Amino acid sequence: MSFAAELELLIRARYPLIYVQTSEELRVLPVVLEIAGRRGKKVFEWSCSTGVVAAGTSVQSQKSRGTATKDPLAALDLVLDQVEPAIFVFKDLHPFLARSNFAVIRRLKDIALHLKNSFKTLILVAPLLEIPPELEKEITVVNLPLPTREELGELLDRILADVRELRQVDLALDDAGRDRLLQAALGLTLGEAENVFAKIIVKDARLDGEDVAEVFAEKQQIIRKSGLLEYCAPAESFGHVGGMAVLKDWLVKRSAAFTAEARAYGLPAPRGVLLLGVQGCGKSLCAKAVASQWRLPLLRFDMGRMFGSLVGSSEENVRRAIAVAESVAPAILWVDEIDKAFAGAQGSGASDGGTTARVFGTFLTWLSEKSAPVFVVATANDISQLPPELLRKGRLDEIFFVDLPAEAERAEIFGVHLAKRGRAPEQFDLGALANAAREFSGAEIEEAINSALYEAFSVGTELATEHVLGAIRETVPLARTMDEQIGRLRNWAEGRARNASLARQTQPGGHMARKMEL
Repeated sequence: MSFAAELELLIRARYPLIYVQTSEELRVLPVVLEIAGRRGKKVFEWSCSTGVVAAGTSVQSQKSRGTATKDPLAALDLVLDQVEPAIFVFKDLHPFLARSNFAVIRRLKDIALHLKNSFKTLILVAPLLEIPPELEKEITVVNLPLPTREELGELLDRILADVRELRQVDLALDDAGRDRLLQAALGLTLGEAENVFAKIIVKDARLDGEDVAEVFAEKQQIIRKSGLLEYCAPAESFGHVGGMAVLKDWLVKRSAAFTAEARAYGLPAPRGVLLLGVQGCGKSLCAKAVASQWRLPLLRFDMGRMFGSLVGSSEENVRRAIAVAESVAPAILWVDEIDKAFAGAQGSGASDGGTTARVFGTFLTWLSEKSAPVFVVATANDISQLPPELLRKGRLDEIFFVDLPAEAERAEIFGVHLAKRGRAPEQFDLGALANAAREFSGAEIEEAINSALYEAFSVGTELATEHVLGAIRETVPLARTMDEQIGRLRNWAEGRARNASLARQTQPGGHMARKMEL
């Protein structure tokens, strides 16, 4: 049921107090006016700055009207005194519903009992949900959903119609570009979307499908104001990820799942993926690269920010962070080192009063039931710390095991890092470097190149293969000191997770070959 249909149903059923939780007052009032027109009712609106005025009264006219009813008690008395059928829209009354404002709370309860036998309805519109216990049985809560793609499309069409007459504005927006722009704008309010579309036009004097970065910048503001999630600029791409061909192919195939064609085909939005493997092998890099590949905002979910000192505040922080992620969807939620975040969840009752277990339960419930297009990328190093509930199918689409890179992958990684530092990979013996760097992770390969650069710079020569080979010989890879842990990780992943580099049908033989090489 749509918001308008649900609201009209409640008004017709004489629900006395309706609480609409939204920050978009301008979207609520036209719906109320349309319902009132069909039901033959007047509409009044109230705020503490204007008092009670007829709906639609201009700001200039409001200055000299309703002064006596700026006080909420006086305004509520006017609701009682109104004889004709009417709908009253009270904006931002929630600060007056605190426990200390018992007079306002009591008056609202009296009004609720009176309105049940009248043709009047009181609608409270506020961005925060503030309901005192005395009114819990009298108030009905309705959430105004964020604008749909169709509503955003209508807004964009109106803006295009307004600026089409301006010859200095270049409107190079084809159907594919329009779809990308609307896809990026999902999660914004109509006001935010209008602002960002206008900003793009004023800034570049053009509007096309490549302007999604400006839309993401607007979403970044929303994330910053929440203080719970971190916005990560997607500076990496799959071209910066060496190896992991199977994982990259899996992600590329799902990159089109958010398009109109995918929705028409019946494809559901992908839910998420767990990347499990050896430290320093590119799991976090993949999370950043997929955001660039899919052209979606990347949000980092830091579990350390979630835990608060007050009882229940940690779970509330998780719910707020999830709400922010869903409000800017479609987006990618990156949960880095999830094994450390939820370590000890099973013994949480004895260690922290069950806080970690409750936070973990809140997160798991959302993973199972989420309908918003938020793709979760979780990374983990230690399988022993992963609760089994997280691995159940339905919460995440797939589990990938990221092993140490094979020789061909190491050569590719060397080429990637040399190119990032302005060197031509073909001028180096990548085969010799890959052979010398056995048991090296991607991070260790990068550090070997950095060490070689320092060495070459100190002696005043250009970087050469010999410098990198020297840095490799001086490095003891982590795989040697953590051989037992990596072995246990590989044994667990065998048959339980897909290998990020080897196709499933060749995984058993390829896996043994990988172990023999190492």
